Amino acid sequence: MKLEPSKIRNVVLLSHGGVGKTSLADAILFNTKLVDRLGSVDAGNSNVDYEPEEIKRKTTILLKVLPVPWKDCKINLIDTPGYSDFIGEVLSGVKVAEGAIVLVCASSGVQVNTETLWEMLEGIQKPRLIFLNRLDREGASFTKVYKEIREKLSEKVFALQFPIGEQAQFSGIIDVLGKKAYKFSGNGNYQEISVPPEYENTMNELREHLVESVVETDDELLQKYLEGESIIEEELAKSMKKAIREGKIFPLLCGSAIKNIGISHLLDAVKDFLPSSEEGRVEVLNEDGSISYTGIEPNKPASIFIFKTTADPFVGKLALFKVHSGMVRADSSLVNIGKGVEERLGHLSYPKGKTQEPTGEVVAGDIGVLAKLQSVETSDTLCDKSYPIRYNPIKFPQPQYSVAVAPKTKGDEEKLNNALNRLQEEDPTFISYYNPETHQTIVSGLGDLHIEVILERLKRKFGVDVETSLPKIPYRETITTKVKKQGKYKRQTGGRGQYGDCWIEIEPLPRGGGYEFIDKIFGGAIPKNYIPSVEKGIKEAMEEGVVAGYPLVDVRISLVDGSYHPVDSSDMAFKIAGSMALKSAVAEANPVILEPIMYLEVTVPEEFMGDCIADLNSKRAKIIGMEPQGKFQLIKAHVPMAEILRYSIDLKSITQGRGRYRAELSHYDVVPAKIAEEIIAASKKEKEVEG
Repeated sequence: MKLEPSKIRNVVLLSHGGVGKTSLADAILFNTKLVDRLGSVDAGNSNVDYEPEEIKRKTTILLKVLPVPWKDCKINLIDTPGYSDFIGEVLSGVKVAEGAIVLVCASSGVQVNTETLWEMLEGIQKPRLIFLNRLDREGASFTKVYKEIREKLSEKVFALQFPIGEQAQFSGIIDVLGKKAYKFSGNGNYQEISVPPEYENTMNELREHLVESVVETDDELLQKYLEGESIIEEELAKSMKKAIREGKIFPLLCGSAIKNIGISHLLDAVKDFLPSSEEGRVEVLNEDGSISYTGIEPNKPASIFIFKTTADPFVGKLALFKVHSGMVRADSSLVNIGKGVEERLGHLSYPKGKTQEPTGEVVAGDIGVLAKLQSVETSDTLCDKSYPIRYNPIKFPQPQYSVAVAPKTKGDEEKLNNALNRLQEEDPTFISYYNPETHQTIVSGLGDLHIEVILERLKRKFGVDVETSLPKIPYRETITTKVKKQGKYKRQTGGRGQYGDCWIEIEPLPRGGGYEFIDKIFGGAIPKNYIPSVEKGIKEAMEEGVVAGYPLVDVRISLVDGSYHPVDSSDMAFKIAGSMALKSAVAEANPVILEPIMYLEVTVPEEFMGDCIADLNSKRAKIIGMEPQGKFQLIKAHVPMAEILRYSIDLKSITQGRGRYRAELSHYDVVPAKIAEEIIAASKKEKEVEG
């Protein structure tokens, strides 16, 4: 039987790290009989987290798609990382999911990243349900955490279930809507029982709250409710289902992934309450840059959206995609609309964690995987020639945390560059580049953990081991006064000698003024054919720097006089003379060192604003503005680049992970004298080591 979009549920698992998303995914695989053992993250034998970096850290790093059959539906479960360093994987998962399961720990409560993810879901109005996990844990409290969820996440959350017992006594769940109780025994088996008398009051209170939550979304039911009319079960259930699918209210369910309690009921809720792919909304990028919306279109020509690529040194590039229109068949061709390249699709598969299941076709609304496509990158659209369409790309955050890397083995530079390019292809939140000023290869990501994992993968997958260091700061040198100096190069050997003589005036330009060279020679003091050599010598000396080996900028240099020898003068002699004049002039023109100043925007909760500003002040920052943004404050500042090389770590510590920032180069400014002395001393020491 052909799979219809109405029978497909694409659901993303979201939470703070360490709350049990992967354990839940393992339990779902076990309950749907796709595996014969219940995998465990702690034991290192999870069926979902299989990458060595994940097993080592006991946490998800890469997005996984796990198709599971449930009753007459196919649920594509998308497991995502819980730590902010890997938010790119989360954004990819959210992009192609019609609904979300947000996990909250019954003992830890609502944690930082859960709040951040909830805000993101609110912004895009994504329907979701909450699964209160780990009710078997010590310290678990349904009452306390349910209250916290309503306070920190949304007052529109209502309890669809609550637990029978807590902590070591947790053994079942009570269905508030159906007024039924279920007792669980190992392996996910359960039996329906009468609601224990001691829970009836709680059930009635929560049911009253459920009814109030639902009727507020339905004018007709609200009228009945206010007039004291009875609302029949079918009306309530139908209205509740509609309101959840529209993202107006959010049901809370209970369970324990590790104890395998409540999993089948959760799957029922996904099937019944979260939207199908048929009901999803797809963003189309129009030619003028605007966004319009469409739905899944089974009857149009084929088009797919690439939401994740991975680089495998053996298999090649794998591309996860979602079919937005038509049907995709093996050995067909589609056009990469953004690059104008036609791609033959070859073999199609369904993703199944670390493996793939071959298929001849993938229908609209479903998720598949393709191998060895040449032009494809994350966020690309591939479509039939007859149906040119482009879907809105995923908006990934810019990497901010950087380290310099160098291969431990000499001769591995090319191997390193190739491997970094492959890793960039699969992770849009990671970039690498060579900085010609500092002669370093720089890798940048979303945090220290992100970079740590990237470098581990670099060694494991591509065999390149690297040393890391702080990125060097691209300082500059400039002058502050006007000076006139001579550069004279004269050498006499047994044969023809060398003679070049020039006088230059050097003066400062405004910051950002760059470099100007003016030829003021008259009367043939220096023949015109030697003037380019003088400038070449000056430019080379400027690149090398005079004070601390950094490029000289923001200067105007006028060539005003000189002399030559009809026999001994040469291009080389005048080039050296120009260099000598420049170095001599700079030494007397009160030189200073300039440092890059970054424009910084920091978004922090109000309670951390004072600590954040104090920290910025200690980093020589100049606060240039503050703006309220709901519960947050936006702090704008100028701060030296040298002071924020590790700012992502500092901000995470200050704000308990709630702060975020972005930085971009603003301008260059003079380094304070004491710090300049340290820079000059460090430069001399480095030259001695190299020498």
